[in-house]
Amino acid sequence: MNTLMMRPYLGKSDIKAIADLVNTCDPVGQLDKDKSVADLEMEIEQPFFEPKKDVRLWEDNSGNLMGFGHISRPQAKEAIDGYLYFYVHPRAHQESLEAEIIRWSERRMRQLQKEKHLPVNLRSSSRDDLRDRCSLLEEHNFKVDRSFFTMSRRLDEEISTPQLPEGFSLRPLAGETEIKAWVDCFNQSFIDHWNHHELTLTTAKFWFNDAQYRPDLNLVIVAPNGTIAGFSYASIYPEQNNRLGTKEGWINWLGTSRNFRKMGLGKAVLLGSMQAFKTAGMDTVKLAVDADSLTGATRLYESVGFKPVQTWLSYVKPVIS
Repeated sequence: MNTLMMRPYLGKSDIKAIADLVNTCDPVGQLDKDKSVADLEMEIEQPFFEPKKDVRLWEDNSGNLMGFGHISRPQAKEAIDGYLYFYVHPRAHQESLEAEIIRWSERRMRQLQKEKHLPVNLRSSSRDDLRDRCSLLEEHNFKVDRSFFTMSRRLDEEISTPQLPEGFSLRPLAGETEIKAWVDCFNQSFIDHWNHHELTLTTAKFWFNDAQYRPDLNLVIVAPNGTIAGFSYASIYPEQNNRLGTKEGWINWLGTSRNFRKMGLGKAVLLGSMQAFKTAGMDTVKLAVDADSLTGATRLYESVGFKPVQTWLSYVKPVIS
């Protein structure tokens, strides 16, 4: 039997091998889109993340990467949520490697519990049709606490013109000078959403400094008093589209500040994003939405032609010392 050795993340030199592993694992992997080198570098090198502690790699005797796990941790004040992402090469599925990665993640979360003196939860997710992965998480005492839809909409169908209340305008974010106002709108949009973690100015600047960031796809609705009332932060992933022969765009985040709800702003900025993707040459737009959202987000997306194409299950496990 090939012995697998665990080692820490050594830096950006590991990114290419990790991206290759993640894409090899699809469709048994966790995500419904490929991961490029740029995507993974953004995830692993994000602010407040400690890759030397929160990433582990498993290699065979020949140095081939067989498994990868990392824990993403938003900043927390009351409890720490660690989001476990893990991938195992198809050739290593019989090595109980998935279970070893989960055990490593639990040990890491216990360390954080001792360091921060806060309750900790380990989280992971799976498409609902990946029964082996769901069963693995359930065998390790993870419980489903939420479900999400991936929704899709073709752009060759008619897109309505955005309608705004008098005095409101729709445009791309102006730049560095508006980032703080954008972060405020983001947090006001999601403050009452399930499992919200406050976005920091540091993280937002990190996102907007990404080489793949498209200012023309980061749209905002500005109120008559100059306040950012709503936004849609969207992306195109060229490496993924080239690899799969697709022309897809993704709406990463869309929200309306709770002081400006029930005014049609969410629909307006959504339609604006769809038009921006069409102008950029995309033929499909996708997004993820909380299936149990109290704001009626799913109904909003369905009203402009989005349809669910996948269901995702969010799993959680309290970690006790």
